[in-house]
Amino acid sequence: MTTSNLTKAGILAIILVLFSVTSWEIYLRSKMAVSDFDDSPGLWANLRRQVYQPKEKATAFIGSSRIKFDLDQSAWQSLTGDQPLQLAIEGATPIPVLKDLAADKNFKGKLVIDVTEILFFSNAPPFVSEPNKNIKFYKDQTPSEHFSFMVNRVTESNLYFLDKGNYSLNALLDKMEIPSRKGVFVFPVFPPDFDRTSFTRQSSMTDRFLQDTLQQNQVRAIWKYLGDNMREPPPSGENLTAFFHMVKDCTDKIKARGGEVIFTRTPSSGPFLMGEKQGFPREKYWDQLLAVTGCQGIYFEDYPSTAHFQCPEFSHLSPPDAKKYTTELVKQLQEKGWKFSKS
Repeated sequence: MTTSNLTKAGILAIILVLFSVTSWEIYLRSKMAVSDFDDSPGLWANLRRQVYQPKEKATAFIGSSRIKFDLDQSAWQSLTGDQPLQLAIEGATPIPVLKDLAADKNFKGKLVIDVTEILFFSNAPPFVSEPNKNIKFYKDQTPSEHFSFMVNRVTESNLYFLDKGNYSLNALLDKMEIPSRKGVFVFPVFPPDFDRTSFTRQSSMTDRFLQDTLQQNQVRAIWKYLGDNMREPPPSGENLTAFFHMVKDCTDKIKARGGEVIFTRTPSSGPFLMGEKQGFPREKYWDQLLAVTGCQGIYFEDYPSTAHFQCPEFSHLSPPDAKKYTTELVKQLQEKGWKFSKS
């Protein structure tokens, strides 16, 4: 093949790629796809770097997916005047992040630790791998990786086809409903409208999800499947006591530097809440956590203004309820003595 033919073939290939990508982008927009940021280690590290702001200007949040859904960041910032730094990680325990912040002598800010018992009290490898990966990326991130992240910030917010978690070929293949078979386990698939992530790492359900009981039931079935197949028993006895004292050591270090720490228990409902109460009795876990650490806590059922919330899929608040919950959470924190620039 001559050089001229190779050049023509290359140009044709570029045209075909551009045509395919453009067509895919137009199709997604025609289907009213919802934009979404890849909740990558880079996105997490971008917020981790901001925890050194003065205490009156920012609050860091760690936990699992509930606080990502239930904290409405716009409402928080409007009510408090400070920046919410969302460091919670879906499907993970916050303990590795708590240890990281406790060991960081430069962190002296406000910290909200959200407790989802089945994750918080576990050190199972699947629940610590993502936090450890994010922490490592934050510490080892290279200038080129940071530059790539800044470029992605612009492109991801404007081009739907760059949404790796929902619209890439691999993501679409992963979301195919292929049943498990002998020797092959296929994890249940979350529906596409359940979780959309903003650049500030706020998670939210789409309007389609709130109107689609089929998708809601699909997520409920996943929670039931996970609950039925959890093999690790909750910590108890000496293991639980050691866990409490490990958490106390972390919170003591932060408070000794002038930081503030509070635990929250965000809403769940229905069978999920019943199962959590049976598996993790409040007096044995939540109450003892506060007693041993000496930290304050806000449990959603203790307040009439938040005890009534019903989660669409039993575990996370809808965007409208997240705004209401955040408004009440700010009031509850102020009652506990927390100060904000707008207090």
